[in-house]
Amino acid sequence: MAVDELDARLIRLLNEEPRVGMMEASRRLGVARGTVQARLDRLQADGVVCGFGPQLDPVALGYPVTAFATLEIRQGSGRDVRAHLATVPELLEMHTVTGTGDMLCRIVARSNLDLQHVIDRLIDFDGIVRTSTMIALENPIPLRVVQLAEAAAVYRSDM
Repeated sequence: MAVDELDARLIRLLNEEPRVGMMEASRRLGVARGTVQARLDRLQADGVVCGFGPQLDPVALGYPVTAFATLEIRQGSGRDVRAHLATVPELLEMHTVTGTGDMLCRIVARSNLDLQHVIDRLIDFDGIVRTSTMIALENPIPLRVVQLAEAAAVYRSDM
């Protein structure tokens, strides 16, 4: 999927103001409303834009502690471990990884004591052999992907 400069500008606008209407977006981008709608439809169909839901802040929900847990799992138990992990609401995301562990989980908790309870629930499963946890102190660069769209557009224009 190729992203050009107009796509990148549209993505940035929607990221900064997700409730902007198509007419206002077309005015700000200096293109026809139909062009904006067609671009957005294509970006959605290609999977580049994959949602418009509200972004939630775990801190505002009462979960100020963020941690990362690396899990080592028993060979062949991945599917069962995934199903177990999906039952823990404080687990925000999980990646399978290479290296010393098998899975990397981002988890949140209400306090350090609560974090221990969350970790206990995570590892209370026969398929999990070992875990290592790191507490995040600060998040100076939160998850961002708009810059990727802009870089992809620049890369495409350089080709």
